[in-house]
Amino acid sequence: MDNNQDFKVEDLEQEQEQEPKRPSAFREIMSWVIPFVIAVVLVYVLKTYVIINANVPSGSMENTIMTGDNLIGFRLAYQFSDPKRGDVIIFPAPDEPNEKYIKRIIGLPGEKLTIKEGKVYINGELLEEDYLSKEWLPGGDINDGYTDLEFDIPEDSYFVMGDNRTNSHDARFWNNTYVTRDKIIGKAIFIYWPFADAKWF
Repeated sequence: MDNNQDFKVEDLEQEQEQEPKRPSAFREIMSWVIPFVIAVVLVYVLKTYVIINANVPSGSMENTIMTGDNLIGFRLAYQFSDPKRGDVIIFPAPDEPNEKYIKRIIGLPGEKLTIKEGKVYINGELLEEDYLSKEWLPGGDINDGYTDLEFDIPEDSYFVMGDNRTNSHDARFWNNTYVTRDKIIGKAIFIYWPFADAKWF
């Protein structure tokens, strides 16, 4: 009789062990919270250290970048290489550091840059600028840049201009003419909105 009772107790314990354990409410909540927190941290790290999301409010870079375009910049672009002529960069405005500008690198450190009759010369050689879709003419909202100008670019500094030369407030007019390398936030790499303007640089 006792043996039968022992057998039934053991049998019951085996059945209880086979029943699946239900996760606790805390574990279930954490299974949702942890992925969310990880996603938020990743977004923060990307936006702070890797990419820049920028909206362009003016037409100074037309027709390369149109008014209202949204683009992504890469913050790490110059960690292992130097900025190049023709790169479109994002940086604090030299005369108004609270504002961010987007312009194209035209002159490199140590170069002599001359502007004459709407043409750019680097160390006396004409610079071919196939990205300019509009003829650079005197007049418009900004016209002083058509007159003869000359700049000796310091080391570790860059001379930048907008592609819409007739209507771009750029290094030709700033009190602090040059953008130093340490002030470059990143390189513009992709326009993502509106879709009609979407393209890689």
